[in-house]
Amino acid sequence: MISSLFNSLLVTPFYNILIILTGIIPGADIGVAIVILTILVKILLLPLYQQSLKTQKALKKIEPELTQIKEKYKDNKVEQTRLILELYQKYQIHPLSSVLMVFIQIPIILALFFVFRDSLTTTGHTLYFFVIKPEIISTHFLGLIDITTKSVWFAGLTALTQGIYLWQTVPKPEKKELGQSWQKDFQHGMSLQMRYGAPVLIFFVSWGFPIAVSLYWITSNIFASGFELIKKQFED
Repeated sequence: MISSLFNSLLVTPFYNILIILTGIIPGADIGVAIVILTILVKILLLPLYQQSLKTQKALKKIEPELTQIKEKYKDNKVEQTRLILELYQKYQIHPLSSVLMVFIQIPIILALFFVFRDSLTTTGHTLYFFVIKPEIISTHFLGLIDITTKSVWFAGLTALTQGIYLWQTVPKPEKKELGQSWQKDFQHGMSLQMRYGAPVLIFFVSWGFPIAVSLYWITSNIFASGFELIKKQFED
C-alpha cells in the first residue's frame, strides 16, 4: 500500500518529467536531464528550506532563555513545558518546521534516487499517455561519460562535494575538555562523524551505484553549497 502510493505520487511523476526533459534536450542526453531535474526539485524545496533555517536561527537566538527555563524548572516538567511554549509563541517560532522539512525531503530524495538508479536499466516505470519516450536515449553524459557504469572518480567527487557541504553547515568541533558533560561529548563526536566520517561512507555507497546516481548527488551538493554561500553573504 505505502510502496504503491510512494510510486504513484513521487517515483512515476519524476520518471515522466525525466523522460520529458530527455526528449527536449538535444541528443536526448539523460545525464543532462538528471542535472536539470535535480536543480528544479531543489528550487521547489527552497521555500521550505528557508523556513527551516529561519526556525533554527530563531531557536539559537532564544537558547539562553530556554536553558534558563529548563534549569529553573527541571523538577517541574509541566511548568517547564508551559513556559517554553509561551516563549515559542512570544517569538513566533514553530519548532516543528525543521522536522517537517526533513519529513518532506526524505521521500523526495528517495524517489529521485530510485528513478535515477533504475530508469537506465529497467522498463518497469509507467509513462503517462501524453508522454512520448524518445526513440534513442543517450546515456553518455555530454557525449563523454557512460552514466550506466560505476566510477571511483565520480564516487570521489560525490564524497568531496558532500564533504564541502557538511563542512559549511556542521559546526566545527570544539576542543574537547576534561570532565565536560556527556551532551558536549555527544555533540563533539557527532560533529566529527558528520564532517569526516560521512563523506567516507558516501564514497563507498556511491561507488556501488551507477554514475547517474552520483551525478544527481553531486548536482544536489553543489546547489546546496552554493545556496549556503549566498545565504552567508546576505547574513554578513
